[in-house]
Amino acid sequence: MINITRMIRIFLLLNTLLVANFLEAQSVMTSNRLWQLGRVSALGLSKDAHSVIYQVSTPSVEENNSNRKYYSIPLSGGRASEITDPAEWINDRSLSANGQYQLLVKDVKLLPVFGADFYPRLNKSNVQIYSDLNYRHWDEWEDGAYSHLFIKDLHTGQERDLMAQMPYDCPQKPFGGDEDYIWDPDGKNVIYVVKRNSGKVYAQSTNTDIMMYEVETGRTINISEGMPGYDVSPAFSHEGTLAWMSMRRDGYESDKNDIVIMKESTVLNLTGDWDGTVYSFQWGPTDGIIYFNAPVDGTVQLFSVNTETRDIKQITSGDFDITGMVGQANDQMVVTRTDMNHAAEIYRVDLNNGEMKKLTSVNDENYDQIRLSRIERRYVNTTDNKKMLVWVIYPPGFDPNRKYPTLLYCQGGPQSALSQFYSFRWNFQLMAAAGYIVVAPNRRGMPGHGVEWNEQISKDHGGQVMDDYLSAIDALAEESFVDRDRLGCVGASYGGYSVFYLAGIHEGRFKTFISHDGIFDLKSMYGTTEELFFVDWDLGGNYWDTTNKAAMKSYREFDPSNMVAKWDTPMMIVQGGKDYRVPIGQGLEAFQAAQLRGLKSKLVYFPEENHWVLHPQNAIVWQNEFFKWLSETL
Repeated sequence: MINITRMIRIFLLLNTLLVANFLEAQSVMTSNRLWQLGRVSALGLSKDAHSVIYQVSTPSVEENNSNRKYYSIPLSGGRASEITDPAEWINDRSLSANGQYQLLVKDVKLLPVFGADFYPRLNKSNVQIYSDLNYRHWDEWEDGAYSHLFIKDLHTGQERDLMAQMPYDCPQKPFGGDEDYIWDPDGKNVIYVVKRNSGKVYAQSTNTDIMMYEVETGRTINISEGMPGYDVSPAFSHEGTLAWMSMRRDGYESDKNDIVIMKESTVLNLTGDWDGTVYSFQWGPTDGIIYFNAPVDGTVQLFSVNTETRDIKQITSGDFDITGMVGQANDQMVVTRTDMNHAAEIYRVDLNNGEMKKLTSVNDENYDQIRLSRIERRYVNTTDNKKMLVWVIYPPGFDPNRKYPTLLYCQGGPQSALSQFYSFRWNFQLMAAAGYIVVAPNRRGMPGHGVEWNEQISKDHGGQVMDDYLSAIDALAEESFVDRDRLGCVGASYGGYSVFYLAGIHEGRFKTFISHDGIFDLKSMYGTTEELFFVDWDLGGNYWDTTNKAAMKSYREFDPSNMVAKWDTPMMIVQGGKDYRVPIGQGLEAFQAAQLRGLKSKLVYFPEENHWVLHPQNAIVWQNEFFKWLSETL
């Protein structure tokens, strides 16, 4: 006999579970959920090229660090297996072909800096003494030690310093890694990247060289002699042809990046006639093809270039970013991919037709539980009659009959692509989930829209690019679903500079501003930043040479500190204490100006963070303060 009471209970329980599942499915991205996502990093193909080896780093807010696990997944797809030591699965790039030698990186103390270096008897003194520039870089003060490349003979244990006690670094600081040095296929030569400058010249130059060290003779040859810009990322084909990425002009860190190859002692530029810039590259199975990724129209896609004809072919397309190439097996390329709704996962690309197959699903369970944002392309007319791509990110469950507060997002760089990236700080998905429409213009200075568009921002930091910002927000403000009385403006780095500048010219458009590590005072910036080549190129030079018209225009017309008298809007300022690129004085000066102007303002200072916010608990505070400020002022 059927138990009616029991059936009713079961029905009610199932109904409750369905409702709970529905409500959970309707949830959106939050800061806590964002910091539960696994961060996928592909390490390479296995030695037999049948599997992908990758790392998943999961932040621990409680421990204020990250936990790492390593996995292997078949190229054909399937279930991932956890592994303990990825080095056992991947070829060791530090070993020579015959296994006799190994490349090592060690710090070599070459210059005195500390009090005890100069005064050994005063070994408890706390002082640093410098007589030249480049005394600090990114987030570290120079300590007189340099990263040097050594060859270790595994038979005898003897070690050789390839760089002969010279005050140069390999890998390059602050971000260089093992991509800065390689063996040739025969194991007879080491190819490495070095910036053969020091002191003031180092701070003012981008000129790096590709060097070749002959193991047998100890002789070193400059392969890129006469090439004055960045020369980086050397790589050999299977047949022994050397390629690397090269920029043409010294001092211009965002110059067009090309792929060059060395053929019979001649350097050939494969992408010089192409109206774009290369992010990274990888040789195909023969000397005939090189694959690379590059920004195009607000995305980053996979391309190939024929080394003989120099014909370039775009392989993938879609609203996503190919953020890196892992390795190739037959006609399949393994890549990492993101979009504004999804953190990086690993995919396999069919090189014949560009079709993609997802291999990892580290964060699918999290994304399956939330509603995603709608990402829309818009093309806006600029004041000089150009078409500008503007990404618009809508709140989950967007209702066109409602009115939404809207944020103008100002990208940093200033020449960084505003593509389908996924940031764990400036996360559009999180902003939209909090109920904001995000307007993200591909303004002047962005790569992916031709070299001319990319370069127009140099020496024009407060010019056409500011009109581009205002064109974007004005166009979206015409929409009935945008609350014109609740517009905000946010950004970091050059985006932070943009916020400071727009605060003086916005003519009442915005109700609130947030600037993170932004340039406020150009003279102070020139006097305290570490990589002088940036301000020399982008601002035009120093502030005391009154004959330099380009520089004088920058300091007169494009300096946000000159416009403080027009500031009339609440502003939050975020500053990292270890940011030596845009040093602490920039944020402090801006906050003091806002306070003395009588504006509602807040300073959020992170003593141990650099130009970014990297520690989990600090990042949670950053996001809490970000949204708290918006809720108070917008």
